[in-house]
Amino acid sequence: MEYTRLGKTDIEVSRVCVGCMSFGKPTMHAWTLDEAASEQVICHALDLGINVFDTANCYSSGTSEEYLGRALKRNQIPRDKVVLASKVYFNEGRLSKEAIQREIEGSLKRLGTDYLDLYIIHRFDYDTPMEETMEALDGLVQ
Repeated sequence: MEYTRLGKTDIEVSRVCVGCMSFGKPTMHAWTLDEAASEQVICHALDLGINVFDTANCYSSGTSEEYLGRALKRNQIPRDKVVLASKVYFNEGRLSKEAIQREIEGSLKRLGTDYLDLYIIHRFDYDTPMEETMEALDGLVQ
């Protein structure tokens, strides 16, 4: 596996990332993988040297994050050996300060971790001032 740095950070990431939209209960799509099949994919990716997993608060009503978090825990994968990314937008309040705070707390709980390596805005929110969104994200970093 080839690795590179995430932006200007010292976080080393595999050049291949596992998108986790296909993990979770079939609340969004009939083609989602159950927990056992999701765990097989996650473990195989780790065996191949892939260390980046990209999910979202809305994927399968949060069960994508739950499946990923439980698979990492069951397989005793040290938190510093994986790079976890999640997204925010499809929720009440979209990218308001209150919504971002609520949704990050939910994502962290579902993933069973106390931090994300990367938090991604899933869509632009035309109803929330950009300054409010950026202040909320900066607050998370701080």
